[in-house]
Amino acid sequence: MTIRRRLARSNLVMILIPVAIAAVLLPLDLMLPGVDGFTICRQVREQKKLPILMVSARTGDADKIRGLGFGADDYIEKPFSPSVLVARVKAHLAQVERLQPSPAEPAVLTVGPLTAKLDARQIFKNGVGLPLKNREYELLLFLMRHPGQVFSREDLYEMIWGLESMGDNITVAVHIGRIREKLEDDPASPKLLQTVWGVGYRLRTDAV
Repeated sequence: MTIRRRLARSNLVMILIPVAIAAVLLPLDLMLPGVDGFTICRQVREQKKLPILMVSARTGDADKIRGLGFGADDYIEKPFSPSVLVARVKAHLAQVERLQPSPAEPAVLTVGPLTAKLDARQIFKNGVGLPLKNREYELLLFLMRHPGQVFSREDLYEMIWGLESMGDNITVAVHIGRIREKLEDDPASPKLLQTVWGVGYRLRTDAV
């Protein structure tokens, strides 16, 4: 069964299927009938770079971390009002537009050992490409645009996801952890993407 046919079996995706077909943003119900939503998320992420908005009645942190780890850009817990879902979708779509490079911005950005090629949406460390997913790329690129500055989780969620965090402290932390796994020589002792305890995160420019 194709991914689209599997997705079409979800009532949520049936409501928002034009968005998915337009390949702009995919709302994905985790509890699809007869198929594992995590698997669908992974398969879509392997083929597409469009934002994936995962929704589920599973409210545990472990499920949320797993969903984000499979490539989801955001995770909404059920029950929620339709207006909340619409607001999140609109915020993600608007954020896609905001994060596009401006004509005045250089096509290549270099900060310390990192080089970002904006047209290709790729970031390299010492010439080696980092296999970053959508939000990982956008988060690291934002920090490269503001080297040395400290940002709280709430700040980063608002800037990258386009919404107030509303107490969501897991999403940013999971993405920071995934970036470190691909960026740092020792993710447990990061030299580049550092935690400033009690404040937030910063990207150092003097570490190689």
